[in-house]
Amino acid sequence: MIYVIATTQVKPECRDAYVKGSEECIFKTRQEKGCVAYENHSSILDPNLFVVVERWDSRDDLNAHGKAPHMKAWREYSAPLKVSPTVIEIISDGKVEKF
Repeated sequence: MIYVIATTQVKPECRDAYVKGSEECIFKTRQEKGCVAYENHSSILDPNLFVVVERWDSRDDLNAHGKAPHMKAWREYSAPLKVSPTVIEIISDGKVEKF
């Protein structure tokens, strides 16, 4: 099992656009091969801080997800809405990779 935690700080004025735009990405991602779970949460203390928690059957499934057309569209759409790039942590086999 592969776990991913992706943390994104969104510009306050872009929060609604980020939430609305993420809905289609989440819907399509949940249909992908190997996607066990894919949830987007906002912080209780900071409503503009979002954390996506993902679970994948394999690294190959996760790699395919990163190349999916809807992910390319999401990256292009969401980039101007963010304060800074998303921080991604991939957890598998007792190791944590941070990007």
